[in-house]
Amino acid sequence: MQPQNLRAMTRASLLPVVAITLAAGIFVADTIADLEIAVPAFYTVVVLLAVRFCKKRGVILVGVGCCALTLLSDLLTAASGSTGIGFINTTISLLAIATTTYLAVKIESEKAAAYEARSQLAHVGRVTTLGELTASIAHEVNQPLAAAVINGNACMRWLAAEPPNLDEARQAAVRLVKDANRASEIIAQVRALTKSSPPKKDWLQINDIILATVTLIESEILQNQVSLRTELADDVPLVQGDRVQLQQVILNLILNALEAMHRTSAGPRELIISSAKNDAKGVRIAVQDSGTGLAPDNLDRLFSAFYTTKPDGMGMGLAISRSIVEAHGGRIWATPNAPRGAVFQFILPMGMEP
Repeated sequence: MQPQNLRAMTRASLLPVVAITLAAGIFVADTIADLEIAVPAFYTVVVLLAVRFCKKRGVILVGVGCCALTLLSDLLTAASGSTGIGFINTTISLLAIATTTYLAVKIESEKAAAYEARSQLAHVGRVTTLGELTASIAHEVNQPLAAAVINGNACMRWLAAEPPNLDEARQAAVRLVKDANRASEIIAQVRALTKSSPPKKDWLQINDIILATVTLIESEILQNQVSLRTELADDVPLVQGDRVQLQQVILNLILNALEAMHRTSAGPRELIISSAKNDAKGVRIAVQDSGTGLAPDNLDRLFSAFYTTKPDGMGMGLAISRSIVEAHGGRIWATPNAPRGAVFQFILPMGMEP
C-alpha cells in the first residue's frame, strides 16, 4: 500500500482515539471546575466526531454515553453548593447533546437514502447501457469461444495422429484454456455490471479498470472504425471506491465519444484514453475524441439530468457519471478538443471514502 493511502487510513483510525480523549477531558473539566457555563455542551463535538467513524447505532450510543457522563459529573459535583447552576447546566447540556445526536442521525439517514437512490439509478443506467451493447458483448464472448472450439479440435487431431504429437496437442490445449478464461472474464464483467449490489469501498488501480472496460467494448470500437490509443501513466496512486461504478463512468464516456464520432464524417476517428497523477493528490482520467464537439454554451448543462444533445438520448448517462464521481469525492468536467471533438475528464482523490 502506498504511503499516502496509509496516512489516510491512519488519520481515520485516530478519530475514535481523539473522540474518547476529548470526552474524558470534558468530563474531568466539568467535574473539577466550578464554571457557570454548560461545559458538557462540548460533548456535541464528540457526537459530531462519532459521525465520521460510527454507523447510526454507534452515533446514538455515543450520544447516550455523553448524556450519562453529564449526569455522572452533576452527581459528583452536587455537594458543591451550586445545585441550581448545576441543574441548569446539566439540563442545557442534555438538550444540546440530544438535539445534536438526533440531527446527526437524521442527516446521516437522509444521506444514506440519497446514496441508495443514486446507486439504484446507476444500476438502471448500467443495465440500459448493456442492453444497447448486446451485439457487441455477444461478439466479444463469441470470439474466444470460437477460438476454443478450433483449438479443441486441433488438440484432438494431434492426439489422433500416428504417432500422437503430444507437444502440439499440449500447445493447443493451453490455447484452449486461455480462450475459455478470456470468455469467462468477459461474462464476469457483464455479470458484475448487471448486479444490483451495495457499493463497495476497495483499493483500486484505475488503469486496470480502464483496460477491462476497453476489452468489454473492443468490437464496438472496431465496428465504428475508431483508432484507439491508451496513455496510462505507471505512477498513478491507488484510489478507494466501487469498481463497478467507476467502470460505469468510463464506459459512459467511451460510448459517448464513439457516438459523437459516429455522427461526423470529417477526418479520422481518434479516441485517446489517458490516466495521470493529479498534483500528487489523486488521479486524473481523460477521454478525448474527434467527434462533433461541444458548443461552449452547453458546457454547464452537459451533466444536468435529462439534458442531451443526442436525437434519441435520455440525458441520464452524464448525470449519473457526475453523481458517481462526486460520491467518490471527485469532480468531472468537459472541454472542447482542438481542432475538433471533446475531452471529458474526471479527478478521483487518493484514499477518499465514497
